[in-house]
Amino acid sequence: MVTGSVVGLALLLVLSLVGYAVFQYFSLSMGIKRSDVLGSIQRPKVLGGKGMSKDTNILIMGLDSRLDENGNPLPKQIYDALHAGDQSNGGLNANVLMLLHVPGDGSRATEISIPRDDYVHLAGCPDGECMGKIKQAYGLAFDQESRRLVGQTGLDRTQRQQKERDAGRKAEITTVSQFLAGVPIDHFVEVTLVSFYEIAQVVQPITVCVNENTQDSYSGANFHQGRQQISASQALAFVRQRRDDTHPALNFTDLDRERRQQAFIASLAYQLKQADTFADPFKLTNIFNVAKQNTAIDSGLNLLSFAAQASNLTGGNVTYYTLPIDHFGKDPLREDVNFVNLPLIQATVRHLMAPPTSAAPAPVTPHPSSPATHFVLDVVNASGRPGLAGQLERALTTGGFSPGKASTGNALTQVSLVEYGAGAENSAVSLASAMGGLPTQRSAGLAPGAVRVVIGTDFTLPTGFATVRPSPSATEPAPATPVQGAGAGVAAPPPTALSAFSGGGIVCVK
Repeated sequence: MVTGSVVGLALLLVLSLVGYAVFQYFSLSMGIKRSDVLGSIQRPKVLGGKGMSKDTNILIMGLDSRLDENGNPLPKQIYDALHAGDQSNGGLNANVLMLLHVPGDGSRATEISIPRDDYVHLAGCPDGECMGKIKQAYGLAFDQESRRLVGQTGLDRTQRQQKERDAGRKAEITTVSQFLAGVPIDHFVEVTLVSFYEIAQVVQPITVCVNENTQDSYSGANFHQGRQQISASQALAFVRQRRDDTHPALNFTDLDRERRQQAFIASLAYQLKQADTFADPFKLTNIFNVAKQNTAIDSGLNLLSFAAQASNLTGGNVTYYTLPIDHFGKDPLREDVNFVNLPLIQATVRHLMAPPTSAAPAPVTPHPSSPATHFVLDVVNASGRPGLAGQLERALTTGGFSPGKASTGNALTQVSLVEYGAGAENSAVSLASAMGGLPTQRSAGLAPGAVRVVIGTDFTLPTGFATVRPSPSATEPAPATPVQGAGAGVAAPPPTALSAFSGGGIVCVK
């Protein structure tokens, strides 16, 4: 499913148009599905100064599902219009992942699209899978929770479905956060395939632009070169197209499809602004009714407050990025995946989200409650993620610990913890707190004054540690240079390019 996140971001854009539509807001707030799952995820606290709003990061997840939010099949006429199979097709992978970064100072927002097949570490190793496509974290965790709930009484079908979905949400949110260098996820919006079609019905026709005639029997795409107005069903084909069986020389990939999604969002925001949608109560009510049926958000997302903070999004004050990949390949299961340069991805994301008028945030390092210069720090990586022990060792030793040994565990460990030898309890407790509240344990096998961090599969690198710069012996890559992702021409930017374009109008794409 490639369209859910499009409608999720579109919904946020609509809300930013109607910040004072109090009646519609309360109607939506009371009807939309809410989730408390973010409260169970360790996230760094980000504080704003007095009178300042903090930055907001919203993860928009589009599920590969032909069902509604409660897991029920859709009407046959909807399946016929979707041109995407029926309830037996699709699944619960997060096939579209978009991170919307809205600065608290009202400066330009950033939307970062994450290719769904990026091969990454899956937080918590759901279903025993520690590496996989980033989209799979949701579905694997959903399946794992579903099996755990077998035989549990006292839950009806809807309650069980939401517990399973919360497990998927938690795994996906944590996986994305650690992939993007520990970026805190403040809120999420989750949508299903039908949402896109129904909201497109409300706002159709929609103007889009393509650089060349293109046709695809799989998605139903059939577009002519240049600008054109399209219906709701054509809009679905526009954002789902990833091949051309009539013009194979166009060489479409998943990355082209993500640029299509971004172009659609930019066009929709522009048209909503131009049409003064706020003055059309009928359209607003219909958009909100769609959101209530097929959208879920976190319990802490105050839609009215967000609307006030993001009121300039529909004016085009957004830059859209698609993260680059290193190369296409196959994983050990022989599935097609995107291999990425993780240090480059993380350096790029830090650069994109840094305040425009200041340098990147200063490193955050732990400060034990007592002098720690004589404490030796070892790190054991039992998470299944290569290289994390060395990265954590470099970050933590800047806080006063003497560097010890970075090693790989003999077997995966689920729970991370901080172990300590005689005389090192205070420093171990302080360190564990700085790392998000890890458990501590006295170990007779450690020498006096020694501290050891065991990294388990549940571990997410705190944001402060993620911003620590490597030691002089290890150089971090410079952020990727953005290239134009829209405009004249047939060929899209290569997969290795950080493609970008600005909102505020109708953009032409491949």
